[in-house]
Amino acid sequence: MIQSNTQGAAPSIFDALPDSAFIREAQLVQSPKRPDSPAPLPFSAPTLWRKVKAGTFPKPHRLSERVTAWKVGDVRAWINQHTADA
Repeated sequence: MIQSNTQGAAPSIFDALPDSAFIREAQLVQSPKRPDSPAPLPFSAPTLWRKVKAGTFPKPHRLSERVTAWKVGDVRAWINQHTADA
């Protein structure tokens, strides 16, 4: 079961973004460098990329040569799908 880490915590920027917005990896997953920063996904960056490669998480959009981001609506749909399955 996937649960958002923002439950019971201070609201994250993810909660305030519209579905059409883009969000970068650093705001999507927990990081040991930012342990107090809320993140909507309860796993690490390497796990995120393994899921993308396996086709079990939405593919990101390339916004420029060095910038990759996900649509907030795609991430929310993925979270809702995985919380509904539990």
